[in-house]
Amino acid sequence: MYQKLTPKQKALTINLDPTIYGTFAEIGAGQETVRHFFRAGGASGTIAKAMSAYDKDFSDAIYGKEVKNRYVTQNRLRKMLRYEVSLIEERISRENSPNRKFFSYANTVTTINFDKTLKGHGWVGIRFQVKENEDYNEVVIHVKFKENDATLQQETLGNLGVNLIFGAFTYFDNPRRLIESLYDDVATDNLEIDMIDFSGPAFAYVDNRLMSLQLVKNNMTDAVIFNSQGNNMLPADVLYKKNIFAVRGSFRPVTKVNIDMLRNGMDMFLKDAICTQEETEVLIEITISNLRADGDIDERDFLDRVDVLGKLGYTVIISNFSEYYRLIDYFSHYTNGDIGVAMGVNNMLMVFDEKYYKDLSGGILEAFGKFFRNGMRVYLYPYKDPETHELLNSENLKVEESLKELYKYFKLNNRIVDIKNYDPEFLEIYSREILRKIACNVSGWENQVPEGVAEMIKDRGMFGYKQELSLKQFS
Repeated sequence: MYQKLTPKQKALTINLDPTIYGTFAEIGAGQETVRHFFRAGGASGTIAKAMSAYDKDFSDAIYGKEVKNRYVTQNRLRKMLRYEVSLIEERISRENSPNRKFFSYANTVTTINFDKTLKGHGWVGIRFQVKENEDYNEVVIHVKFKENDATLQQETLGNLGVNLIFGAFTYFDNPRRLIESLYDDVATDNLEIDMIDFSGPAFAYVDNRLMSLQLVKNNMTDAVIFNSQGNNMLPADVLYKKNIFAVRGSFRPVTKVNIDMLRNGMDMFLKDAICTQEETEVLIEITISNLRADGDIDERDFLDRVDVLGKLGYTVIISNFSEYYRLIDYFSHYTNGDIGVAMGVNNMLMVFDEKYYKDLSGGILEAFGKFFRNGMRVYLYPYKDPETHELLNSENLKVEESLKELYKYFKLNNRIVDIKNYDPEFLEIYSREILRKIACNVSGWENQVPEGVAEMIKDRGMFGYKQELSLKQFS
């Protein structure tokens, strides 16, 4: 456990380091971060310049215009960081300032509006050197304010900025600690960080998907999203005003059942929503509780799963939503579009289990109000009992007696519909059996996973796979 310093102590530590020198550019919430450095003392050797280009015309004259006049964007922030660093390099001679590590800190934010209908959000980042002759590194984060007062949000932003600058220079070799330190003197109830990105030579070994995982694991945000290339994505950019189709699972590993459920459920959703695939965001969801199913989160196992899903071209969302209604409620904050979820019979039985809603004042009715909102539909994939060989679907699914009429209501109103165009052969595929065969090096599972997945598992030794050694290697 590291010792937590106050913002003043952190700012003073940076100010007293003669090798750290840079600029501050803050737009939208005052110069709240640089204020700490001015007040801490000894700032003359640290602060090259502090500015706040509030006026859009003046800001455009410095950093250039933005597409659609959007200023609170990641693109704007990175422009600010790189422009300010280029000015330092241009105006400060390395010969006259040896051993100095240059940096630029910037933020572009909007705080809560007058009507308190929009809480505010923003982008915060730092571009910095670890050594004077090395290339620059960047840490960029997106924040969402939760406080209901603009002044409080400004103070929170100031503390966060100090934490980021101090963390960049102190914990660059330990990104996990850097992430944890962002909340020093900042309550998670006051601020959400829903996207983070590390780049540069100091972070060459960093997998940003693992850094995203830390945000959810540490309760800094409810969900993170990354695309098939493994790049962290801002949830608002991915989900805003989109139709959404999601499939939850363990995907350990992904099987032909998962893909059959997704593709056939998706076909039905597009017809029901009268939309195209281009208008729809398809998401594969893995929950933190699923990743913790066997105890602590195995990061190698996590990467194995998302690597395979990425190879198949899917966008992945990692969430802490154990209950389905929380996932739908999350989506609804970003879109008024249609939402569909594909799931198996076992998951549907869990949805209709009242024990999961004891913490809700309205119980299961409150949960269903959020789950089946705005025409949300469940596309149910059948299940074949391996012992009785009985085929279970929405017609013969057995819920608790007290919930039968409620279940009938959603069934009759087409909020729960069966996926009928499925491949019967896939009903004999069970992921746990595949995983057992992989771990025990038993053949026969290869044709039960999508094309290319078996080769990837074998080549990279995923999910406990061990390649048998040929006797020829010892001859």
